[in-house]
Amino acid sequence: MIEELGAKVKAASKEVAKLSATDKNSFLCQLAESLIQNTERIIQENDRDVAKAKEHGISEIMVDRLRLTAQRVADMAVGLRQIADLPDPIGQVLQGFTNFDGLKILQKRVALGTVGMIFESRPNVTIDAFSLCFKTGNSVLLRGGSDALFSNMVLVEIIKENLRERGITDSAVELLSDTSHEEAEKMMQADQFLDVLIPRGSARLINKVKEKSKVPVIETGVGNCTVFVDESADLEMASQIVINAKTQRPSVCNAAESLVVHAKVAAEFLPKLCEDIKKVHAVEFRADEAALKILQSQENCPAIAATTEDFGTEYLDYIMSVKTVNSLDEAIEHINRYSSRHSESIVTCDYFNAQKFQDEIDAAAVYVNASTRFTDGFVFGLGAEIGISTQKLHARGPMGLEALTSTKYLIEGTGQTR
Repeated sequence: MIEELGAKVKAASKEVAKLSATDKNSFLCQLAESLIQNTERIIQENDRDVAKAKEHGISEIMVDRLRLTAQRVADMAVGLRQIADLPDPIGQVLQGFTNFDGLKILQKRVALGTVGMIFESRPNVTIDAFSLCFKTGNSVLLRGGSDALFSNMVLVEIIKENLRERGITDSAVELLSDTSHEEAEKMMQADQFLDVLIPRGSARLINKVKEKSKVPVIETGVGNCTVFVDESADLEMASQIVINAKTQRPSVCNAAESLVVHAKVAAEFLPKLCEDIKKVHAVEFRADEAALKILQSQENCPAIAATTEDFGTEYLDYIMSVKTVNSLDEAIEHINRYSSRHSESIVTCDYFNAQKFQDEIDAAAVYVNASTRFTDGFVFGLGAEIGISTQKLHARGPMGLEALTSTKYLIEGTGQTR
């Protein structure tokens, strides 16, 4: 199956790369309208996935990642129109000059070619991945999780219907419907068809792709994000930031999983946080010895002793590790040790501490006095994202259109030899 689908998307990439910006934008707007028209059809198939997930005892938080509602379909349509409105990076000239030999040299932005995407749960990734790849002149081979198979299939069917209607090759997108591990591993080995592979999901998935893949990999997704409450922090602000970062949508990669608190404010801050957070949603704290004593003295504040593994865990649930530190340096050392290099935040009123934190924390996004939940392609002005890259080569942070391109040099001479 991989050989057949890989050959199709490889061939399609040549056609998609030739489409004009006008053609691509017009198609994306048409697809947006088609999603709205097919809302009932999409939700019907998504209901099958949700029912299956509930039968298998999947937690409500993870079911929420899977569920599509009329509003979420509408949001996908809005995202398509936003991508259509963005400048097309393909063909952009990054630099141009004439060298000492009289050669005219241009560096131009071009498509990557064929993108492979392996992802879990959230079926909206199907639309995000296709639209971003299509806008940048790439074809895409998708492999979603078995839990979202019916949702992904209907979304790809709708995309293909619209491609055929516009006379564009419908192999601009293909879906690997066989969700077995064997086929996924074949996809990771398909370097004759795929130019880049982007895994989006759990640490387990991403690590497996890194280990098995022959295709160049861009790591995305794992978010063990931390909020550090400094000794100079406005504690009311800190409480609201932690609550938002942890509870607003705990199943996403930019939700906070860890809390680090300066020992000088822990006795005042942690009881306040317990009181404030339970008004929004109960959270289980897994705390070090000092924080545990404070938390367990509070009424209706679930807290247990943390293990070393807790500080490095992406829970995707209403669970949060808590670490007390005696200095900013200790906080930075702790965060850099356990961080997934996604998003980290400091709450502080000390300008120099803020600057030191931003300078020394090794992450794609480093915040001062704000929730980690803002790490998002739309929020960062990219229109949309194919994922949050936590590595340093090619792309880092929210990956928008430019991250799905490469460059090539165009050189024009008048007979020069060397």
